[in-house]
Amino acid sequence: MSAPTIGLFLYNVHIAADPAVAAAVAVRAEELGYDSLWAGEHVVVPRPRVAPSPMEPDETILDPLVLLAHLAARTSRVRLGTGVIVLPQRHPLVLAKQLASLDVVSGGRLIVGIGAGYLEPELAALGVPMDERGARTDEYLAAMRALWTSEAPAFEGRHVRFAGVDAHPRPVQRPLPVVVGGGAPAAHRRATRAADGWYGYLLSPEATAAQVAALRKAEADAGRERPLHISVTPERRLDAATVRAYAGAGADRLIVAPRPQADGPALLRLLDRNAPAALAAAAR
Repeated sequence: MSAPTIGLFLYNVHIAADPAVAAAVAVRAEELGYDSLWAGEHVVVPRPRVAPSPMEPDETILDPLVLLAHLAARTSRVRLGTGVIVLPQRHPLVLAKQLASLDVVSGGRLIVGIGAGYLEPELAALGVPMDERGARTDEYLAAMRALWTSEAPAFEGRHVRFAGVDAHPRPVQRPLPVVVGGGAPAAHRRATRAADGWYGYLLSPEATAAQVAALRKAEADAGRERPLHISVTPERRLDAATVRAYAGAGADRLIVAPRPQADGPALLRLLDRNAPAALAAAAR
């Protein structure tokens, strides 16, 4: 059992308000050996706030692709992940171009995290019926892969269709790694069928083990030979025993998340406290 790598989830509240803070955090994370930086998204949120919205309507959140492009320019090794893009509310051809471009400008460091979404007011405002979000997610991912990989890209589906077009540049990474978020059986099947990894958010070691067991069953049912890479944001502070517990539960990467209200100094302290080399050594 090897120790998980350590990534950092970027709540885009204080860092979104100050790009210099975001850059300082990214540079420090790379110096300390964090393997990845992750940014989530909400295009719009309901006003007034209603459950299950995670944000107040006047809170700031940068578009994850814009933020990660900014961080790509200030770093050279750390990977850059979307955690996660709500895929059905994005146009797949436009998004495919943006993601390929980000992979190119970052030198092949992008991890594409996607999800089907859960916030009905946001999806409705962007013209996506809740009962179509899963089907759109599956089609949009397949359509993007066609643009990234086919010599003559074409796709025919219910929600997206195209032929006789092309899009360059292609991503640097072949294939461009895709991670699926979500704890429902549909998300497990989607990850098993069409992704390289899976991402669970704010899970305990016990919940992680349950999700990994369900994912391994989905892999077996689908005849998948290569296991999914498992990323988890822990719901508790890390120490050596906790890292071992998540490793035992099947996590390959732990993506630590600060308090959403953490300012620059607090973020830098969190980075030092969770320095990957120290955690890995202590967890052995």
